[in-house]
Amino acid sequence: MARPHIPEAALAYYPPRARWYAPFFYLGNALRHRLALDRLTLSRTMQIRELVAGFFVPGLAVWLRGPKLWGRAALTGNLVLAAIIIVWLGYPVANLAFGLLISLHCTGLVYYCQPLMAGEPFRGRLAFTFLMLLAIGLLLYLPARNLIQEHGFTPLRLHGRVVVVQRNFPARRIQRGDWVAYHLDADALGENYHGGVMLLRGGLSFELVLARAGDRVVFSTNSFSVNGTEHTNRPHMPQTGELTVPENHWFIWPNLDISGHGDVGETRVSSALLGLADVAETNFYGKPLPRWFGRKQIFP
Repeated sequence: MARPHIPEAALAYYPPRARWYAPFFYLGNALRHRLALDRLTLSRTMQIRELVAGFFVPGLAVWLRGPKLWGRAALTGNLVLAAIIIVWLGYPVANLAFGLLISLHCTGLVYYCQPLMAGEPFRGRLAFTFLMLLAIGLLLYLPARNLIQEHGFTPLRLHGRVVVVQRNFPARRIQRGDWVAYHLDADALGENYHGGVMLLRGGLSFELVLARAGDRVVFSTNSFSVNGTEHTNRPHMPQTGELTVPENHWFIWPNLDISGHGDVGETRVSSALLGLADVAETNFYGKPLPRWFGRKQIFP
């Protein structure tokens, strides 16, 4: 019987090339072996979905592992700590509750994984607990805190008091007489003035909006007016002159700590502060809430 024709190319064998992400697998396997994690296998009393749920919900892992009395205590304790963090946001008691919440969450998750670590040496259990604490802190609590403070609510400490600011408030809805938190320009060092130097500290400020875009502001000796309505002069306001607030800007008179060296002069101080009073809407940081969980917020 004749041998069927087989192309030579089909007989050659070429092993598949390593993918670009192969070094990451090699590194992961090396770390897994180094930390003795390759000896860990999921116990039959553990489930992936329960482990994931316990990772995201504080106290739930204790409830799933049991006994139920401990589970109820863990869930209640974590709920109380979360309430303290929200109600007293920005105060030291909230920071303490935040640390306790992370600790209890990690403890409950390690408790759920107890069958997994049975028979492991103390060094292995300690490394597992540390990795669990690191994962919970970096993958859950830190991103959640940054998300809330950048897009939700941020506490600001002003003169020994805490004011909670709403970050996602639309800047276009700010009216005259509203308190706002905003970014001042970078630190500015004034030029020499009759042998004196003036230093203005920038950063995050919290002030009252005195005028909006298109408003006409006129300065006089004892007062200033906005569209004809007079108001009491603020510290270091100029005594003469006028201006019209540009588009997409606010007129906010800054209340800053001013350090003067030498003969600076009131004129130089007024001119410098007048330059900082023209605030662009892009510098807007947030608007304070009148009340925070029933607690009236006191503004400067």
